[in-house]
Amino acid sequence: MIPRYARPEMTDIWSPESKYKIWFEIEAHAAMRMAELGVIPKDAAETVWEKGRKAAFDAERIDEIEREVKHDVIAFLTHLSELVGPEARFVHQGMTSSDVLDTCLSVQMTKASDLLLIGMDRVLAALKKRAFEHKDTVTVGRSHGIHAEPTTFGIKLATYYAEFERGKKRLEQAREEISVCAISGAVGTFANVDPSVEAYVAEKMGLSIESVSTQVIPRDRHAAFFAALGVIASSIERFAVEVRHLQRSEVLEAEEFFSKGQKGSSAMPHKRNPILTENLTGLARLVRMCVIPAMENVALWHERDISHSSVERGIGPDATIHLDFALHRLAGVIENLVVYPERMQENLDRLGGLIFSQRVLLALTQAGVSREDSYTYVQRNAMPAWRGEGAFLDNLKADKQVATRLSGEELDALFDLGHHTKHVDTIFERVFG
Repeated sequence: MIPRYARPEMTDIWSPESKYKIWFEIEAHAAMRMAELGVIPKDAAETVWEKGRKAAFDAERIDEIEREVKHDVIAFLTHLSELVGPEARFVHQGMTSSDVLDTCLSVQMTKASDLLLIGMDRVLAALKKRAFEHKDTVTVGRSHGIHAEPTTFGIKLATYYAEFERGKKRLEQAREEISVCAISGAVGTFANVDPSVEAYVAEKMGLSIESVSTQVIPRDRHAAFFAALGVIASSIERFAVEVRHLQRSEVLEAEEFFSKGQKGSSAMPHKRNPILTENLTGLARLVRMCVIPAMENVALWHERDISHSSVERGIGPDATIHLDFALHRLAGVIENLVVYPERMQENLDRLGGLIFSQRVLLALTQAGVSREDSYTYVQRNAMPAWRGEGAFLDNLKADKQVATRLSGEELDALFDLGHHTKHVDTIFERVFG
């Protein structure tokens, strides 16, 4: 993971030091419960806990051992015995590597989820503030990139708020689904480790228990987690693409904040490029690329294989670190977004009133003209205006077939922006409550 797109709060979760600390806690808590059950001596479990929690696990030493034994958990347990002493022989009684690895991954993803939820809350707060700020800022709505009908910039932002609110709920559900502990031993039968050990470790680690494991936690849970991250990444990209389009020179209705001393191009000093939102588009791709491998990890052989392992060592840190960084970058873009209402009005007026074509169409049908003829009347007056040949309203007033159905005053009344913004309060009430 490159530091450029990472925040230390998230990278710390995935560091070797954090991982080995979690491994130790899982092993030590399991030992404490086994001591209560009389499986191992109580003083041995206490010695493991006291010495281990004060120890500094040496990642390089563990790597050195692993180069010989070719097994990461055995390398860790060997190093633990070096730090703890002979009492370490009672650690890992009846457990498998997956008990440690899967439960640790659950802890890491749970912690990562908590940080991601903080980022989601920051994005939501920024969207809400800016939505109310521009609740009545009229702008043109576009379909297929073409002027359609008026809306407000506040409504635009409200759509993103509602989308990210849904994303937050999905992430909360994914967090709950992935926050499980499995200490069930070989092939998940609890043959050599009492089920109460699993319940004890789960409580200590802040997890729920896996109802049935096959030596590993079922990977449909992980697939759902990464899918939730992928959807959030897509929502980030949707907003980023909107800003990139709005910042185009021909549009320029909004743009990223450009700080004093910032340079836009090495060759062209005039440039103000949407670099942050372009970066967000790229980061979204990186998060989404983790989804398919997570889906493919679901289909493991029988009770367990390790085809998922190498995948998760990559996508676990990658997806959460990239998304965490992207959420905070997105929040900053929203908080500092520069909006140009005057340019929005200019663009509204660019097509000479064509944005009111539907109102004229509907008025003609209500005046007794068939829908087919109404469409023909409106379109034949709209196309010249599209080419810059007169204003749409003037063309309509000069059309004899239109004039026999709608007076000049009635046509004037149809060209009213207020008609398109009259339900803004209803929309905001639905979104923000």
